[in-house]
Amino acid sequence: MGILYGMVARGPVVLAEFSATQTNASVVARLILEKMKEVKNNSISSFSHHPYIFHVKGTDGLTVLCMADDASGRIIPFAFLEDIHKKFLKTFGRAVHSASAYAMNDEFSRVLCQQIDHFSRNPNVDRLNRLKGEMNQVQSVLIDNIEKALERGDRLALLVEKAITMQQPMQGNNSTVALKRKARSYKNAMWWRDCKFTATLMLLFLLTIVYVSLAFVCNGLFLSSCFNHMTMASVVPHMF
Repeated sequence: MGILYGMVARGPVVLAEFSATQTNASVVARLILEKMKEVKNNSISSFSHHPYIFHVKGTDGLTVLCMADDASGRIIPFAFLEDIHKKFLKTFGRAVHSASAYAMNDEFSRVLCQQIDHFSRNPNVDRLNRLKGEMNQVQSVLIDNIEKALERGDRLALLVEKAITMQQPMQGNNSTVALKRKARSYKNAMWWRDCKFTATLMLLFLLTIVYVSLAFVCNGLFLSSCFNHMTMASVVPHMF
């Protein structure tokens, strides 16, 4: 199914929208705009509304939103939002900051329709979709590991608090203060360890994003086209 709905808005003012199917996407989109109030620049968000996902990108004072099925993941919808944002600014320029509601709808709804079809059917998007599966697996592992680390930290903090509570009726104030200091020191050490662990996982995730991007540009997981291009570039000078 892919992407089914697209919208461009300035705050709560809808400037253009298009729906490829009969749904209540327009109503839900307005509720999301109201909920978010003011979307910060360079912010991205996703909202689940079963069986669909609403993806939102805020930048340059505009909010670009789309609704897609869950199988589309996040890469394709956000690539669509980036494309729509660029086309909208290129078409209307500074007028977007003062235009009234639906002022651009007649002209730009056709662009939304074309790009929704493009990102739902284009073969290059299918390549993105295949690469997305590998990226999602890595992301799931990272999120799972981070959640386990946080849960472990929460359990340890709870045990420390319980130990302090049990010791208070049995010991004097001085020993209680000393225990609290040790507990605080232990919690800080665990917090730093989890921060380092999380930072390592995020670095791995960023490296994976770079690799997947290169794989998309170089037409394969082995980056064959890029390596071939580099080989040709090194061979050509020796021919003269």
